[in-house]
Amino acid sequence: MGLDLVEILKIAPAAVIGLTVHEFAHAFTAYKLGDDTAKNEGRLTLNPLKHIDWLGFFLIVVAGFGWAKPVSFNPNNLKHKHRDEILISIAGPLSNFVLALFFFLIARLLFSVDFFHGATWGLALINLIMVWGLINFSLFIFNLIPLPPLDGSHIYLTFLKDIHPITMMNMYKYGTMVLFAIIIAESQFNINILHISEMVGSLSSFFIQLLGFR
Repeated sequence: MGLDLVEILKIAPAAVIGLTVHEFAHAFTAYKLGDDTAKNEGRLTLNPLKHIDWLGFFLIVVAGFGWAKPVSFNPNNLKHKHRDEILISIAGPLSNFVLALFFFLIARLLFSVDFFHGATWGLALINLIMVWGLINFSLFIFNLIPLPPLDGSHIYLTFLKDIHPITMMNMYKYGTMVLFAIIIAESQFNINILHISEMVGSLSSFFIQLLGFR
């Protein structure tokens, strides 16, 4: 796949943190909105072993995007069904956005200290933290793609399942297949379909300039 051991060791911690926080955000939001399904399944935790899907973890390490085990919730326990389902869905990507900003801020604080940015190892640490931020921006953007089973699809599927449940089931069935086909095509044939890297680059550049990095 083109990644060496050093690159994997850089990416893996951010993937574990990003995927864990992402799924915890889903579970926490559902719990706060009145559904304790995820809590009863042991998902209201920051323990990575409760959240990591090893195929999704592998893909994020080698391809730059992936997923974790989906968090279950019961819409019948929600007070405002459609609104709350959407809030639960977007909580995961938003948590990655916040986490990316957190890593960027930490990197900026370290960069402002001579002890860090004046040494080679210090710059390497700052760059590593920036990479972790970029990975979480990737998770944020990737999960907003409106293809099942990604979070972005729930914005319209939460309404579609009441209007036409068969269409929703087909969307899940074929949307997942389409997503896998896109991932394989991008990683194996160097075809840029989703343009995630460009969007991540634009987003990160904006915050790099905002934070005053040279």
